[in-house]
Amino acid sequence: MVSSASSSSQHDAEDSRNSSPVAFTAVTIDGIFWGPRLRTVREKTIPTMYEQMQKSSYFDVSQRNWNAAMYPVPYVFWETDITKWLEAASYSFATQPDPALDAIMDTAIEFMLSLQQEDGYLNLWFTEIQPDKRWSNIRDFHELYCAGHLIEAAVAHFQATGKRSLLDAVCRYADYIDTVFGTEAGKRRGYPGHEEIELALIKLYRVTGEERYLRLSHYFIEERGQQPHYFDAEARARGEDPTDFWAKTYEYNQSHQPVREQHEVVGHAVREMYLLSAVADLARELPDPSLHKSAERLWQHLTTKRLYVTGGIGSSTTNEGFTSDYDLPNLTAYAETCAAIGLILWNHRMLQLDVDRRYADLMERALYNGVLSGISQDGTSFFYVNPLESHGDHHRQGWYNCACCPPNLARLLMSLGQYVYSTHDADIFIHLYLESSGNIQIGSQDVALKQETAYPWDGTVRITVSLQEAAEFGIHLRIPGWCREAQLTVNGTAIALAEQTHKGYTRITRQWQNGDTIELTLAMPIERIYAHPAVAADSNRVALQRGPIVYCLESADNAVPLNALRLPATSSLESVFEPTILGGVTLLKGEALTLATDIWTDGLYHNQPPVCHPHRLVAIPYYAWDHRQPGQMLVWIQEA
Repeated sequence: MVSSASSSSQHDAEDSRNSSPVAFTAVTIDGIFWGPRLRTVREKTIPTMYEQMQKSSYFDVSQRNWNAAMYPVPYVFWETDITKWLEAASYSFATQPDPALDAIMDTAIEFMLSLQQEDGYLNLWFTEIQPDKRWSNIRDFHELYCAGHLIEAAVAHFQATGKRSLLDAVCRYADYIDTVFGTEAGKRRGYPGHEEIELALIKLYRVTGEERYLRLSHYFIEERGQQPHYFDAEARARGEDPTDFWAKTYEYNQSHQPVREQHEVVGHAVREMYLLSAVADLARELPDPSLHKSAERLWQHLTTKRLYVTGGIGSSTTNEGFTSDYDLPNLTAYAETCAAIGLILWNHRMLQLDVDRRYADLMERALYNGVLSGISQDGTSFFYVNPLESHGDHHRQGWYNCACCPPNLARLLMSLGQYVYSTHDADIFIHLYLESSGNIQIGSQDVALKQETAYPWDGTVRITVSLQEAAEFGIHLRIPGWCREAQLTVNGTAIALAEQTHKGYTRITRQWQNGDTIELTLAMPIERIYAHPAVAADSNRVALQRGPIVYCLESADNAVPLNALRLPATSSLESVFEPTILGGVTLLKGEALTLATDIWTDGLYHNQPPVCHPHRLVAIPYYAWDHRQPGQMLVWIQEA
């Protein structure tokens, strides 16, 4: 028998509890949507990235002749391409061991270890190219950022293979960094210009149990933005005037104020996301409710003022990040793929602090739209920037001189399973719906959950519970914020959702038997989305969404100028699944209007309004654009 809704006092107790994600190695993802994509990343993307790095002699131990005069000039954080690729490869190996991949990873690690200095320092650029500049400009030169990605790769590799060579090396490096930075006498009171090491140190703490790494992460967070400002002192030590800082403001790297005093997301979007990911981690590990409150305050600002409908963030090319409230241009949107990935990392951590569908909804929005758009269907080309409008001149590339996005995509997708479930005591939380099997431990009981679904094209999810002995525990299912109507059954018996739902999750507590089935049906009507009136770029425009998928128009389906299209407010739209188009997608179709240009043949202006002609509008998922012939793309459509 299914229990009734939890009492109010029980809900209040749940608000402050933490949950823990189920490891990606315990979740097998397959099905028509994610199965082929993850297989492509494993079989195409990871090998292709390795080939691209080989062409540039990224980790050729015998070629030790790098110098600042190289062409093309490698960027100062070049090595993070290697370490993020290594992290992705480790995740792939953890779920599908491959001796050939194991050998390649060993080669890459051998190269990295060859760079380590006697004191533990481990950085490619400042060992091979500018050894005299170590720690001279942590505002701009990414040393600590590189250390962070190296640590993350080492943790992933150790967990995937059990090998300690790289993990031991990064522990030596982290120990050395701990002797350099801090508040103690003789240490530098610095912190990274590009955040990353903060969250990496927490991963290292969790795998080693060494509290020194947690304390160092906490130091970097708390010291940020304190006065006197470290970056000012550092600039003077280099003989520079701090006011000549190229970015003009310390908002660029979120060091304009201490983190606890910040009220707006600002500056470089990727840096902000990595910073807030670490803040959320620390709020949980310490624990520190005030840090949690700070993260929540910034989450509210982002989601109400500076977020694209695709889950993209960072509107400006100039700072690769945020500008002012409601400044969300479409054609010039930056919306870096790495920033959307960072948004997922942050929201996943917030979700463990407080199981609230707001975080899972945003995680899902970014995943299916702002992130998935960043990789081609064949897994070999990538978007760095993800605009919401294009004249037909923006395309994915096979590699970039600054290739941060491709390996970042690979490491996220190869670890996708960890975002599906979390647990707390006798409760399982289901955050994402996708065809998969998860092996989850609740107390001493091993529970297997099998999801069968055609999501995101269809909102029906069938979950089968398998366990050796009957046991009582709770299963919480997210009812997405985009869903206006949902139905739930257990073994065919209907459950009243309104009585069971708290913070967007419906809880089913019962004595579960082997073979019990849950069926959740999420209505997926086509919805018109409207932006806040202050978003000038979207005035009198509408975006289309079905389920978690945001749609766009492409010239390949609409042989008229896209900005000449008008979608009447009364026009009905239909969804049609097309298995042969773009790998199998649900299209949206409906009657629209297009403006004729006949009377403007000989002039720029006219005293008569344009004539409208009928047009059969076709919209595709935003993530799938730029896979056919070059042409215009548009997310926000003029509404008539």
